[in-house]
Amino acid sequence: MKNEPLFLQPVFKDRIWGGKKLQMMFDYDIEGNQVGECWAISAHKNGESIVMNGVYKGKTLSELWNKNRELFGHLQGDKFPLLVKILDANADLSIQVHPNDIYANEYENGELGKTECWYVLDCEEDSELIYGHHAKTKEELVEMINNKLWDKLLRKVKIKKGDFFYVPSGTIHALCKGTVVLEVQQSSDTTYRLYDYDRKDQNGQYRDLHIKQSIDVSTVPFTNTKTSIIKKEINSNIITTLISSEFFTVKKYEINEAFTCEQINPFCLYSVIEGNGTLEKDGEKYILSKGMHFFLPDKFGEFVFNGKMTCMVAHV
Repeated sequence: MKNEPLFLQPVFKDRIWGGKKLQMMFDYDIEGNQVGECWAISAHKNGESIVMNGVYKGKTLSELWNKNRELFGHLQGDKFPLLVKILDANADLSIQVHPNDIYANEYENGELGKTECWYVLDCEEDSELIYGHHAKTKEELVEMINNKLWDKLLRKVKIKKGDFFYVPSGTIHALCKGTVVLEVQQSSDTTYRLYDYDRKDQNGQYRDLHIKQSIDVSTVPFTNTKTSIIKKEINSNIITTLISSEFFTVKKYEINEAFTCEQINPFCLYSVIEGNGTLEKDGEKYILSKGMHFFLPDKFGEFVFNGKMTCMVAHV
């Protein structure tokens, strides 16, 4: 079997808060004015990536996980663990919170919980996001929610391009208008909507809220999870570890010249977020450009990145 990177076809989702920046920033061939999500690397049933090259061309990522577990180092588990997205918040997202594995397994038909993280790819000047809350007790949280004291409850944080946030399950959060992020998360599509600014959807209906579930799973008091960002320079290349948690490790590779890597994890997921270059291995050269997504399987071994580009890298 040929040892090669597997390039993946993203899945795109229209959202009430979506826009056109995914087309503009990444030159994706998609239509519509409300494309909010690019499911870039996904084995979730609600949006599956398809392999575009090699011996597995046409296979979904979940098919490979189920039938070719050797590609993933024979990791245990019935679900592929990670999901990589790019989100375009052309309008404010609803205020939301995600369950942990235990709650999701019990109440969401065996779904995984959803711990996630965001890398800010672009945002407007003076942008902010919702990250946490100010309630000291569960009783205070319930009182603020029931009385719609959203300005008092919600914790707002100023952001800029290049910022990184770790969002454990139980964290009340939301992206705000004008923000584009790359998100790495557990492979889950469970979101509890706490507040939606009293907006109506395209059909003139209010979107469902999940007040009870949101209160159930919210962490009180909020704990600001500071991540230990570690930056390493190798010649003119910069490797930054943004988070290393029980669910995933996320790094940023800023490639400026030839950089020799070795794949030592069960698998690695790559998203090219800036520039272009190549991946070279065993005399083969694979062209990389902004907006491409691929994974390297177990025992991929040594390879070389070349060019001038930035990649986000995720693994368990």
